[in-house]
Amino acid sequence: MATDFQVTIDCTDPHRLAEWWAEALGWQVEPTDEAFVRRMVEAGHATEADTVVHRGVLKWRVGEAITSPDPGRPRVLFQVVPEAKTVKNRVHLDVHVGADRREAEVARLVAMGATELHRARQGPLEWATLADPEGNEFCVA
Repeated sequence: MATDFQVTIDCTDPHRLAEWWAEALGWQVEPTDEAFVRRMVEAGHATEADTVVHRGVLKWRVGEAITSPDPGRPRVLFQVVPEAKTVKNRVHLDVHVGADRREAEVARLVAMGATELHRARQGPLEWATLADPEGNEFCVA
């Protein structure tokens, strides 16, 4: 039996970072059901402090998710944590684009706000390690 999972990334601004990653991957930000959020606040299950208006939409303050247009890929959730990133990630994403597209993809992501950290090679494999706008490392291979 297969186990379903999502990848969760800690950050300080989940809505902005989810938009960045959705654009980077060609995915979409998961739609927010504003009516549901309002009902939860009105029923006392949440408070106004649990919400935020982002780009005119009432959302949960603590997180934002992105999903792939291809079914079966894991959802990626960006969640608020109080502290900024201070050390290397213990888990990171690898973005596979192929050797023929790697340089163009690195350039595109850097133009979007990523930072190139270093290049590496192991046998026939080559990759670039970048950091997203909040400093989370990822590789482009």
